[in-house]
Amino acid sequence: MPTHDLNVTAVRAVNDALHKLPPDTNETLWQIDNPEGRHAIGVGIDAPVDVEINGHVGYYCGGMNKQASIRIHGNAGTGVAENMMSGLVHVMGDASQSAGATGCGGLLVIDGDAAARCGISMKGIDILVKGSIGAMSAFMAQAGSLVVLGNAGDALGDSIYEASIFVRGHVKSLGADCIEKPMTSEDRDRLADVLRRGGIDGEAKVEDFRMYGSARQLYHFHVDNIESY
Repeated sequence: MPTHDLNVTAVRAVNDALHKLPPDTNETLWQIDNPEGRHAIGVGIDAPVDVEINGHVGYYCGGMNKQASIRIHGNAGTGVAENMMSGLVHVMGDASQSAGATGCGGLLVIDGDAAARCGISMKGIDILVKGSIGAMSAFMAQAGSLVVLGNAGDALGDSIYEASIFVRGHVKSLGADCIEKPMTSEDRDRLADVLRRGGIDGEAKVEDFRMYGSARQLYHFHVDNIESY
């Protein structure tokens, strides 16, 4: 098992080693110690490996992840799993703003709370937050699911497209063109799948959630909606 101490080895050198892994690598378990809030740890990985990061990380940890399972044993700074393509990023603490921003696939799990703009412009990623989320989360979200076991802040789903938001707790306010929607059987299956993949299908019931999505009134410009743009 390759082990890297970031007090000894630079982040760039660790990332470079991960980027050079062949598709059939047998070095499938990596351990990174003493991250101490450093930025861009484990970005751009494209290999089916498990990466255990023992401590708090800074900005953009796990960004552009593809295939890897990255577990952060601590809190994460801005933009964790930003532009993620596939795989898993699991934050075993709280996450700062813009968690999972522009993510195109895979699963982001946050055990604690997530700050403002969680899931901004998400494009297919699934995000599971076991705590609460801040204001403007899922702003301009295009595809994927944001599942929140706690509460949601102001302007949830502002200018949302076709992503789905599932919240078990209280929503402070909805953003422009975001409304509560009835859940279909397909929606319930999608929610159940995220809960299952996040390992909490036994702790949370589908029927305890409400779903929010686009009212589809802002797709095309209309003068009557001028104040909403």
